[in-house]
Amino acid sequence: MTSSLMKTTCRVLVTSLLAFSFTTARAGLIGAEQAVPANAAADRVAVMDVLSRSEASAQLQALGVDPALARERVASMTDTEVQALAQDIRTAPAGAWSGGVVLAVVIIAAAVWYFAYRK
Repeated sequence: MTSSLMKTTCRVLVTSLLAFSFTTARAGLIGAEQAVPANAAADRVAVMDVLSRSEASAQLQALGVDPALARERVASMTDTEVQALAQDIRTAPAGAWSGGVVLAVVIIAAAVWYFAYRK
């Protein structure tokens, strides 16, 4: 009985392998729209949105950069450059102080206090 069960199991496995292994693969050319990531346009819009904010325009003017010129430069950037800039904007801290800066100030202040007041 074991031998007939083994034969039946083998036949089922061979049949299923033959039946389900014939899948077809297709190869073809893709267009430029499919090759370029869809995030490139979204990244460019995100950078332009940051440049269109009044705070950013005021900061650019304070640094001596014309906001219109900055927008033109972003428009002429490659998708890779815009993606890197958008990533920097996404990962930048929201405020002027980051946690690392605060920690460094506290450590330096503690070291100065320790060395100034030790006996």
